[in-house]
Amino acid sequence: MTDLQRLVFTFFNLAVMRRYLPAIAEGFLLTVELAVAVIATGLLVGLALALVRSLQLRPVAWAIVLVVDLLRALPPLVIIVLLYFALPYVGVRMSGFTATWASLSLVLAAFAEEIFWAGILAVPKGQWEAARSTGLTFGQTLVFVILPHAVRLTVPPLTNRAIAITKGTALGSVVGVPEILSQAITGQSFAGNPSPLTLGAVAYLVLFVPFVVLGRWIETRFAWKR
Repeated sequence: MTDLQRLVFTFFNLAVMRRYLPAIAEGFLLTVELAVAVIATGLLVGLALALVRSLQLRPVAWAIVLVVDLLRALPPLVIIVLLYFALPYVGVRMSGFTATWASLSLVLAAFAEEIFWAGILAVPKGQWEAARSTGLTFGQTLVFVILPHAVRLTVPPLTNRAIAITKGTALGSVVGVPEILSQAITGQSFAGNPSPLTLGAVAYLVLFVPFVVLGRWIETRFAWKR
């Protein structure tokens, strides 16, 4: 057997790939479900925190900054482990899926809050003054005038952050979430052959390459024209 044949037999064994393709497909669907849930929750919570912070209530703003900085500093895996293994000691039990979703959502929310806040601050002060001079309240000005400008400014960094955090769904394998990586590792263990890992890598490419392309299109679509 030549070196090329050994390479193909080891990493591209079609018989092994066919055997574990259904499991990888199930993991693919679960990964998509988890990624969508994380992005939706993280962005909404991040936006809500930025809006609350814009009210300029100092104790509340300081609390948000403290929590956001802590979440940004902690690795997502540490948060997953804490939620899954530590909370049961105080009577709170989470499934692996819930712990992974909550952890990644919190991390994305922390980064999204800072991005939304930066977008709000980037809107010229004249926009606030012009809107308030027409009789709009602070809340109306924020929601109907400032926020549309701020969101447009934040689309590129939010897209990049969403792509980065969804790759963290692979961390769910640590707490038994049967996503792509978990299924691939299980297949590799039972087969005694790393071909399921190759199949898992292909599944990640199928998932994230369109995501990256979509993100680039969104950045171009919503970018300010210079």
